[in-house]
Amino acid sequence: MKKILNDRYTYRVTWSEDDQEHVGLCAEFPSLSSLSSSPETALRGIRGAVADAVADMRQSQEAVPVPLACRRFSGKFMVRVPPDLHRALTVESAEAGISLNRVVTAKLSY
Repeated sequence: MKKILNDRYTYRVTWSEDDQEHVGLCAEFPSLSSLSSSPETALRGIRGAVADAVADMRQSQEAVPVPLACRRFSGKFMVRVPPDLHRALTVESAEAGISLNRVVTAKLSY
């Protein structure tokens, strides 16, 4: 198995109005966070928390999450919608002379 580098994970820093601090988050580790008065320190904190979690998981031989950036995506997924919406989208695509897939993709792109 390839070595997974912690800095390939999906990190972000946002403001927490409740905490009145910046919060560092990692999409692949939703239970982890790091609070700080500065965004830079919040990012360093979450990266450190992830590094610790990965080290612990490896030591206990748990599966380590694959970074989103390293995953391959097919571009296909199934979405269930109410029949009335399906009908309306099909009518819209027929009236526009384009495929239903193209109509839905355009709507998801906004």
